[in-house]
Amino acid sequence: MSMQDTRGFQPSRRRFVQGLALGGVAAGLGLWRGDALAQAITPRAELSGTHFELDIGELPVDFTGRRRIATVVNGQLPAPLLRWRQGDTVTLRVRNRLPVTSSIHWHGMVLPADMDGVPGLSFDGIPPGGEYVYRFTVNQAGTYWYHSHSRFQEQTGLYGPIVVEPRGGERHLAERDYVVMLNDWTDLDPETIYANLKKQGDYYNYGKRTVGEFLRETGRDGVSRTLAERRMWNQMRMDPTDLADVSATAYTYLVNGRTPAGNWTGRFDAGDRLRLRFINGSSMTFFDVRIPGLKMTVVAADGQPVEPVSVDEFRIGAAETYDVIVQPSADRAWTIFAQSMDRTGYARGTLAPRAGMNADVPPLDPRPLLSMADMMGAMDHDGMNHGGHGDMAGMAMDAMPGMPGMPVSMAHVTSAPLPTGPEVDMRVPAPRSNLDDPGVGLRDNGRRVLSYADLHAVDAPISPRVDREIQLRLTGNMERYLWSFDAKRYSQAEPLRLRHGEHVRIVLNNDSMMTHPIHLHGMWSELEAPDGSFQVRKHTVMVQPAQRVSYRVSADALGRWAYHCHLLYHMEAGMFREVVVA
Repeated sequence: MSMQDTRGFQPSRRRFVQGLALGGVAAGLGLWRGDALAQAITPRAELSGTHFELDIGELPVDFTGRRRIATVVNGQLPAPLLRWRQGDTVTLRVRNRLPVTSSIHWHGMVLPADMDGVPGLSFDGIPPGGEYVYRFTVNQAGTYWYHSHSRFQEQTGLYGPIVVEPRGGERHLAERDYVVMLNDWTDLDPETIYANLKKQGDYYNYGKRTVGEFLRETGRDGVSRTLAERRMWNQMRMDPTDLADVSATAYTYLVNGRTPAGNWTGRFDAGDRLRLRFINGSSMTFFDVRIPGLKMTVVAADGQPVEPVSVDEFRIGAAETYDVIVQPSADRAWTIFAQSMDRTGYARGTLAPRAGMNADVPPLDPRPLLSMADMMGAMDHDGMNHGGHGDMAGMAMDAMPGMPGMPVSMAHVTSAPLPTGPEVDMRVPAPRSNLDDPGVGLRDNGRRVLSYADLHAVDAPISPRVDREIQLRLTGNMERYLWSFDAKRYSQAEPLRLRHGEHVRIVLNNDSMMTHPIHLHGMWSELEAPDGSFQVRKHTVMVQPAQRVSYRVSADALGRWAYHCHLLYHMEAGMFREVVVA
């Protein structure tokens, strides 16, 4: 099918943004668009205890008025909420009813390598008609999730939440406790999405700049500056509107399996404190989350407790989790609003005293543009923080290796060599190392927005020292849709080898214009402040364009582990490494 033919099959943007009124899982009843009001919306199952029976299978669903087949667990999308207790040993028998190999990875859980669930590394996968018994002790508490690690099954629905109750009780008490799981559903075959991206990296970017915008920019900045800036982007074969590889033209955004029109609702009584466990279980989407009119107190990040911090909004990357406490100040409905980073769509839920209540849904924020500071990092930190271009249009030509005027003095800024070749379409000589930037589209928006600099762990680091340092660059070629570490895709790269018991500092330099959520399996990533002090413990770390981040890893888990970008199509396109601890 040609790209033009495929686009012709897209439902309207309105359909994707709003979804069907019921939200909906058809539960295999054959009740499609003509019978939408009769659809069976089954409440998500909740399983607790120490023994679990999970069946991976298929289920007809209808989120947009089009019949599709989802990959599900126990007939549920999302999969059942699993409640564990810290210190318990859990046994999970997983049966595969699919015609292809499947798997489940327990994201963020520290466990033996053969229980991690990554085919080709920790086990062979679960064959069609087969089963696998996972058994491990739960040595941590908090909010986590699980998903398939087999090709694109996560994109088609195989994901679910995990809540681990702490041994000594919750640090922050609340009368209500809700999981708020965010996902991106597509009616398209994920293989089609991937093929389209391989043909054209900006295939789903319908927000490119127009002639009208060019005229407005010339009126604001002058003709010469505007032409220079446009010429520079063209010479780099990049686009400042390229914020997300897959947009709402292909996605419907869900809260707990409900479309915006389906309106998942969490009830509360007057005076209640609510704990909301946000999980970004999407394949490719960053969400900016707020509850207009309510402050949110962040009390945990990636399952780990942090010193409470009050915010209006936070960005949550694919695979991250945040726990927040809210206390509605009035006996009315409140909207949970999670807009995609590229501002093409949103997920929406409601907090309300009674079922059926609604609150206003705010409009999408204006679509942001990447500035040259987002690409050049430390060269214009002030311009970046204030969302402006400053003099970056002129400076960028000096900063891009291989372009006229590159200053020789830039070569000493970072110790990691700059990779070259067809795998790399961008290099950043001077990545910035600050953690106080909330990211493109969130700077100076009039709201108090969370940044990594606001997150402070409540306990001491696992890795108190650093025995050695490993530097890696996050690299890619957007036109060819190749993604990698150090310009080597997984198929070309040797494993990273860690000595059992050593403490390693991993330094990531982002040489791309995309934000990458990087996930190391089996071990914690202890994020460092720019001065090297311990900041917060995470299992997934967002690395913004032209940013340098570092974290400590205690190599205390023997075996073969996955290390990858958690944007699903980036991982499949090569941004994946094996880590061997021996």
